[in-house]
Amino acid sequence: MIEHVHGGVPAQKVIVLDFGSQYTQLIARRIREQHVYAEIVPYHQPLEDIVREKPSAIILSGGPSSLCEENAPRVNSGIFSLGVPVLGICYGLYVIVDAFGGEIRGSSEKEYGRATVNIRGASPLLKGLKKRETVWMSHGDKVVALPAGFKVIASSENADIAAIENRENKIYGVQFHPEVHHTEHGVEVLRNFIFGICGLKPSWNMKSFISSSVAAIREEVGSGTVLLGLSGGVDSSVTAMLLQQAVGDRLYCVFVNNGVLRKNESEKVIARFREHLRINLIYVDASDRFLRKLKGVDDPEKKRQIIGREFIKVFMEEARKIGRFDFLAQGTLYPDVIESVSTRGPSDTIKSHHNRVPEVLKLIKSGNVIEPLKELFKDEVRQLGMELGMPDELIYRHPFPGPGLAIRIVGEITKERIAILQEADEIVLDEIRKAGLYRNLWQIFAVFLPVRSVGVMGDKRTYENVIAVRGVNSVDAMTADWAYLPEDVLRTISNRIINEVRGVNRVVYDISSKPPSTIEWE
Repeated sequence: MIEHVHGGVPAQKVIVLDFGSQYTQLIARRIREQHVYAEIVPYHQPLEDIVREKPSAIILSGGPSSLCEENAPRVNSGIFSLGVPVLGICYGLYVIVDAFGGEIRGSSEKEYGRATVNIRGASPLLKGLKKRETVWMSHGDKVVALPAGFKVIASSENADIAAIENRENKIYGVQFHPEVHHTEHGVEVLRNFIFGICGLKPSWNMKSFISSSVAAIREEVGSGTVLLGLSGGVDSSVTAMLLQQAVGDRLYCVFVNNGVLRKNESEKVIARFREHLRINLIYVDASDRFLRKLKGVDDPEKKRQIIGREFIKVFMEEARKIGRFDFLAQGTLYPDVIESVSTRGPSDTIKSHHNRVPEVLKLIKSGNVIEPLKELFKDEVRQLGMELGMPDELIYRHPFPGPGLAIRIVGEITKERIAILQEADEIVLDEIRKAGLYRNLWQIFAVFLPVRSVGVMGDKRTYENVIAVRGVNSVDAMTADWAYLPEDVLRTISNRIINEVRGVNRVVYDISSKPPSTIEWE
């Protein structure tokens, strides 16, 4: 079955069938930026599930495969008989050509990067574009024979057939990627498709999301109670405020101190949610319990799984104390779902998410989990927070992982390492705020490395720990570039950590981007 936002999905939607392209998430984002809801599902989604969703349009994404390969991914040809417009992008173009009996061949002249396409005649898909357009290509195959009923609407130097249409059946395909910024007028191509060809309206926004979500949550929960794991970050905080609007005092927020929080984090969260937001907050100090479970564990996946399982156990124990517990709520976001499971397309699992451990997946299958934000990107969640009246301090708080400092301590977790990292991380954030850079960064934090280096302090040889500083800029955490920080800020951070944090004599700065690296170290 196709997974859903609880209440956030409008009647008008675009379904993106994912063939594994690195740009698939960008397709959904570009469409959502036009205030039209888009949802990504795997290319092999059963046709009956797609029919049940009543899509307004279907987009076939790009992908790393070749249609010339044996067992190349294909789509159920029944999607072309649903009576809704279809747009194929790159590999999606080949899927269309193949489905209708055209011919595709591997090309010795591949196109990667910027290219120029020549518009041939008038087409509603390319309306308003110049005769020659700069686009972004990423393909090795090419169409050599069109199926019956299709015509060429654009060509490039290495591909006579770079865009096609079957206007009667509203089926279109482009060999380039309109979703990437390098395609000069790519957004116009997508707008032509969703508004001009599909006739959709720009009606999806955070206000409509709130009203539809609240109504759907009320209907689903009825007179039941909801238990939410609250971390104090943007995701769980927005989830709490949305749920509070829907069910009021029947929402119970459980804030668990797992022993790997930032310095003084528990005191700050308690003050914010109990005193300012007036939310039912249950505080549980389970730090010793978590640290016992994590003792001797250095594998990052095992850390995540242990923390995820213990969270569920703590939740269940608190639910029994409440006396009644009908639903578990989580602040899971779209990138968490995409990176945790490979069911959305032919891609590898990058890392498991603490909200996707087996115990949680069982609850999801039973229908007892509410995840109102699980189809939203981070910037969309921040927009939602603004609409809900959340203070800027919370809206623009840097992301903090559910497993906390456990995945920022590379290797085994000990109380000594936690204390060192808490102090170092506090200094990093303090100096970034002083420099006025906090809002300019997606995320910045310290990482404890399990290596020791030789140093000299007070004319004596030292052999102490290393702290890495990781600063990145991103839009939705799907990709990220390392952040260039002023030299004086880096110098101050390094000097303060080495001088003030006992047990550290070296600081390094991480200058790797995502991909190939991830934002977190584990």
